[in-house]
Amino acid sequence: MPEPTDQLYTIPAPYRRMENMHILFWLLKDIGWCMIWKPLGLTMIFPTLIIAVLITWRTRDIKAELAHNLAIVFWISANSYWMVSEFFGFDTVRVWGSLTGKHMALLPFLTGLLILLYYYLVQKPRESRTAPIAAQ
Repeated sequence: MPEPTDQLYTIPAPYRRMENMHILFWLLKDIGWCMIWKPLGLTMIFPTLIIAVLITWRTRDIKAELAHNLAIVFWISANSYWMVSEFFGFDTVRVWGSLTGKHMALLPFLTGLLILLYYYLVQKPRESRTAPIAAQ
């Protein structure tokens, strides 16, 4: 049983269906990548990313959800770029020093990580400090 001060997070049914469809598209994208089925992998980038952005937009008022969903958008972006780099053969091309085309996926991966680090190190502690005051 939740504590009286715990907030309950509920997901409206249409949002939940959209999240479930998002998982399906994401799996299809990664199956296309794994099996080197370029048309499937490339086609699934768009619905996967669009739904991730929609989910992020719809949950933007809840800071924890916003941070995690933004991280997912950047994760899918990095993952998709990596897949494209392998499909089109620039994953092993040197870009700078020992960094190759696929290493460029680190930029969105690290952006998502920085968003989560900010949330857990700055935003969440801030929310924890203000929560008891707001409840009184």
